[in-house]
Amino acid sequence: MTGPRIGRVVDLSHPLEDATPVYPGDPVARLRPAATLAVEGYNVLHVRMGSQTGTHVDAPYHFLEDGARIDELPLELFLGPAVVADVRGKPPHGRIGWADLAPCAERLAPGRMLLLWTGWDRHWGTDAYLDHPFLTGEAAERLVAAGVRTVGLDALSLDETVVGGEPAEGFAAHLAVLGAGGVIVENLRGLDALAGSDPIVSVLPLRLAGADGAPVRAVAFDVEA
Repeated sequence: MTGPRIGRVVDLSHPLEDATPVYPGDPVARLRPAATLAVEGYNVLHVRMGSQTGTHVDAPYHFLEDGARIDELPLELFLGPAVVADVRGKPPHGRIGWADLAPCAERLAPGRMLLLWTGWDRHWGTDAYLDHPFLTGEAAERLVAAGVRTVGLDALSLDETVVGGEPAEGFAAHLAVLGAGGVIVENLRGLDALAGSDPIVSVLPLRLAGADGAPVRAVAFDVEA
């Protein structure tokens, strides 16, 4: 018997290394050999980093004291069909509003992820990466009203990043999505490879007990009959 099989697989994750950009004030990644073939006869890597390092998922506990931790969330939030919204062309610190999502609004529904394709991953590793576009609180609330509980983007944060200050809208987008029991995927890459497709996306996180979030190996794939 033959059945569905996995077709194309697209890696949507940045590699984790010492140079991985982090949100201002977060722990930086440090990867060092703990054992080597030359000395111990095997390789083991010592990894030190924060829960929000690299391509990662935010759990409600990231902003809400009584919010669910990453290991308490249903796995369905991390695996499913995705809608890719092309919101490229925004200026630094540009707002992504509901009008920008209008072309894909009819496809948004419970059980579907929304991935915001800003194109900002091209600035990964540069100072400009901090100046990314962000989702407005009003747009986030409308996404939640449409039943969306997983929102991701190819930038540092769903809300504006302001070094040494507070975002103009605070953390309205985070609070809207996480407050509805949803999750946020940040620091994706390569969403251009998904243009014009309806992929299945996996952002399954590490099962860190009691954590506010966790790194993921984000991938998209096609299922062929």
